[in-house]
Amino acid sequence: MSGQVLLDLNLPEFQDDLLALDGNEVRLVLKTLRKLRGMDWPTVYRDHGLKWEEIKGAPGRYTLRLSRSCRAVARREGDYLRFIALHSDHDGAYGKK
Repeated sequence: MSGQVLLDLNLPEFQDDLLALDGNEVRLVLKTLRKLRGMDWPTVYRDHGLKWEEIKGAPGRYTLRLSRSCRAVARREGDYLRFIALHSDHDGAYGKK
């Protein structure tokens, strides 16, 4: 499984988080999502800007940077990157307050 990255942005919580961002932040997040669509999985894992990290205590869930202030929580299912939530506070992506 090292094909092209396919994005799943369909979870309502992720959509709510995305739509709550201001216009400039939305543009930055969409720019990163476009970048992801053009990548394969090995490239995602190597990309230093995304900062792909597994969440401790939540196997199979990862965080990745979508902009300077936003991190997403996602999981990989085959070639799909399924987005679960979007946090404009980096610590929120790790369950910290």
